[in-house]
Amino acid sequence: MLVRFDPFRDLDRLAQPWAGNRSSVMPIDAYRRGDRFVVHFDVPGIDSDSLELTVEKAVLSVRAERRWQRHEGDEVLVSERPQGSFTRQLLLGEGLDAEHIEAGYDNGVLTVVVPVAEQAKPRKVAISSGGGRGEAIEASSTAV
Repeated sequence: MLVRFDPFRDLDRLAQPWAGNRSSVMPIDAYRRGDRFVVHFDVPGIDSDSLELTVEKAVLSVRAERRWQRHEGDEVLVSERPQGSFTRQLLLGEGLDAEHIEAGYDNGVLTVVVPVAEQAKPRKVAISSGGGRGEAIEASSTAV
């Protein structure tokens, strides 16, 4: 399971009225599809070379940077698009395989796929009956 971890999220939400329309939040969608978790990060206008994805212990961190290079003589009329560094962290649950994470970037969306660890996948467990016959009864176990 993915656990969202962003220690400054509430502070950003409180500061929003004073910061105008600017936001350093990186919106996500996350879901489980079969035996893997898929996370989509919205990072429009980000050069793929500025994207950085790291995993340290059980924390997945995404960092991106967007800069607008103004030219001398530019007269800025409106500047609402957030500039600077954007970060987002997700806490990976114990049942995920952080060693085999895959990522791709397309049309302003970073997609990260985290497989469920082999030991966390559902498996059959044999149960012997107490009647002395030693018959095995199959049961399912799900651990995620």
